[in-house]
Amino acid sequence: MPANPSAWLLTTAKNRALEILRREGTARRFAPELGRFLESEWTLAPAVEEQFATVAIQDGLLRMMFSCVHPRVPEETQVALILHLLCGFGVAETAAAFLKKPDAMEKRIGRAKKTLARSRRLFDLSGDDVAERLPAVLRALYLLFNEGYHGASAESAVRADLCAEARRLTSLLLDNPRTATPAAHALAALFCFLAARLPGRLDPAGNLTLLGHQDRSSWDAALIAEGRRLLDGSAAGDELTPYHLEAAIAGLHAQAARAEDTDWAAIVSLYDRLMTIQSSPVVALNRAVAIAERDGPALGLEAIACIDDPGRLARYPFYYAALGEFELRLARPGRARKHFRTALALARSPMEKRFLEGRLRDCADV
Repeated sequence: MPANPSAWLLTTAKNRALEILRREGTARRFAPELGRFLESEWTLAPAVEEQFATVAIQDGLLRMMFSCVHPRVPEETQVALILHLLCGFGVAETAAAFLKKPDAMEKRIGRAKKTLARSRRLFDLSGDDVAERLPAVLRALYLLFNEGYHGASAESAVRADLCAEARRLTSLLLDNPRTATPAAHALAALFCFLAARLPGRLDPAGNLTLLGHQDRSSWDAALIAEGRRLLDGSAAGDELTPYHLEAAIAGLHAQAARAEDTDWAAIVSLYDRLMTIQSSPVVALNRAVAIAERDGPALGLEAIACIDDPGRLARYPFYYAALGEFELRLARPGRARKHFRTALALARSPMEKRFLEGRLRDCADV
């Protein structure tokens, strides 16, 4: 038995690959394309070495994700293609992740598939390719986790399996020196903080529970500690990404022993910074919720009214749920009921429906 069986197997496989390829090259050496043979022989060993090197992307799914990030495909479509082809998202779920209409998303994915089909070096990844494509892969992993945490699945509003797979793939990125960037560390930290709260997302009856009402003793302390370690590691370099800010926000939630101990002022400040580098209707909605917690529901409603392009939230149930919550806190049950009914009509899973039905019942008690 070799001292290091896995290393021995890799070396044996690499040598066998070189042997086969060189034998095929020898068979062709008397052909007119002698120059091509010499060129391939000079580059043959380095190419095989690269495929077996520790810096190569070894995980099959990750390698395919990087391959989907084709330079002729827009970045948002690259990410959508990864979710649809490799992560099992239906067209409707993929569209929901980007707040797009399913028909439009289906057309974009179809065009991108044709582009990939015409590619002659789809799975050939150099070091430069990996670095250039990493941001799109990180975005896809972010959306994969998000779908598991509170996504658009008709089966369940919480899918721990998707969260676990996103965390697994991100941990593989951290094991590779080419992809273990500060942004990847920040994303891994965010996943840890959110995954730590998964046990509190549902009550014993399987119903969704608001963050402020969760049993914080059920949160995973080990994952919270790992998130802090990863967030510290993400501070290398001078790049500030949305993942850094979102991880910092999740970390503030995780460190609050009680809901009333949450530092909402710091969270609003972080959302302000996030809006400057990645403004979106969803980020603006989350910021409005934080403002409502810090300053009261009336100012939360004002912040929602200031959201740019609110039409992109028209099919997002928790946009209307937030409006309903603020109106309910202002003792305006009629307005709250209207918003909760709209949210209920857009609910994407039985869990969401039960939650919103409960909020509608609460309107009758005001």
